[in-house]
Amino acid sequence: MATNRTFTMLKPDAVENGHIGAILEKINASGFRIVALKLTQMTIADAQAFYAIHNERPFFNDLVEFMTRGPIVAAILEKENAVEDFRTLIGATNPAEAAEGTIRKLFATSIGENAVHGSDSDENAAIEGAFHFSGREMF
Repeated sequence: MATNRTFTMLKPDAVENGHIGAILEKINASGFRIVALKLTQMTIADAQAFYAIHNERPFFNDLVEFMTRGPIVAAILEKENAVEDFRTLIGATNPAEAAEGTIRKLFATSIGENAVHGSDSDENAAIEGAFHFSGREMF
């Protein structure tokens, strides 16, 4: 069953490069409603748990190091068809392959530092949102 919520993180590179406002504006302009939002920093344990699905991949340690090097912006977004529409808005993981006007085309610098995370399924959106937010932090 499809839900109308998805989860996103503005990654440390986007925060470091001062893109929080521009990315949030793009999200709002695309019809998403922000129902939870916070600036936070993941610990090593947080990043290892969040990305546990990738723990056997060769890039895992680099990913954990990257995601813990500075603050992130975590958010839950609401819109009809939220997961699919947000995946379209952020664009391909590789910014060189991302469509014009997408968040990654505009703000990412590489495959590894690709500015933003977006849930890949309704199930993962719920899991990822609950990882970062308690029920009383969602509106």
